[in-house]
Amino acid sequence: MPRLFGKKNKSSENLADGPPVAGDQARPSDAEKNGGANVNKQSAPEQPSPQSQPPKSKLVFHCQQAHGSPTGIISGFTNVKELYQKIADCYDIEVSEILFCTLNTHKIDMTRLLGGQIGLEDFIFAHIKGQPKEVDVTKSEDALGLTITDNGAGYAFIKRIKEGSVMDKVPFIAVGDHIEKIDGESLVGCRHFEVAKKLKEIPKGSTFTLRTVEPMKSGFSNIGPSQGKKGSSSLGSGKQTLRLRSSGPATVEIPDDVVNVATDKINNLLESFMGINDTELAQTIWEIGSKADNPHDFAVGVDESDLQMFGFTDDFIFDMWGAISDAKSGRLNQVATDFNEQF
Repeated sequence: MPRLFGKKNKSSENLADGPPVAGDQARPSDAEKNGGANVNKQSAPEQPSPQSQPPKSKLVFHCQQAHGSPTGIISGFTNVKELYQKIADCYDIEVSEILFCTLNTHKIDMTRLLGGQIGLEDFIFAHIKGQPKEVDVTKSEDALGLTITDNGAGYAFIKRIKEGSVMDKVPFIAVGDHIEKIDGESLVGCRHFEVAKKLKEIPKGSTFTLRTVEPMKSGFSNIGPSQGKKGSSSLGSGKQTLRLRSSGPATVEIPDDVVNVATDKINNLLESFMGINDTELAQTIWEIGSKADNPHDFAVGVDESDLQMFGFTDDFIFDMWGAISDAKSGRLNQVATDFNEQF
């Protein structure tokens, strides 16, 4: 059957700084005193846009363990995996103990998940592995009612449970639980779309064993960042954010309302199509689409990128292009504004 947007490009056939500080370690380093920064220089770097520039000095972030701990200070990371390692080093724990992080709240709040961007004043809370749970689930309907996301470092977990769904009726399973095993098969290291695919492929009417690990419960309720500037969220406020990338250096950016609305729409499409939620993936899709002039160029751009592994259908490509095109023209932003005004 011919592809909706024409023949693929043949090349798309193949897929191809410093120690942490905590507690009394919060004293600035000599490099920081001198205003220096430990940055690995690259030959022939790409010229950043005015809204996307590598940080000129070492950025410092405050963190805590969500269930309760002293405040730590971390710096010198350029992606999510390095950030998790910095937090682990800060508290002398194994990085595998960290399930996910939230920004500016110790609660399991999926709207505050740490993704591909951190406000320069955001306070980071690390949610640590807690109680493992194992339940038998009968798939009485085609869909289980789960939305899966991952931490970018090997753990997929439940971001949303649809009310009245199969999983909503299963005791003990909750939002924030890491999906560790299905029928004894380890899912550690799997991406969210791989876990969602395995759950989708379970035949209707069959019973399977699901093992999850919940985040450690908070030992006290008054934990949190100070009421001053530290910890105040800057995402979507027009202030600068640190954009973390899976490859390449982190960059400081100024949030763009058009980009935010477009990535939210793309994320909603990902949830409907694949049962996953991934802001960084949505931003990557937007970046490819923003450079394309038509749906064919967008389809080719997706096919020639790492996104090929997701196996997006032509219909889904077209739906995503519709969101991107609407965002470029300002129609999507207007729709979002009209919707917000109604409620």
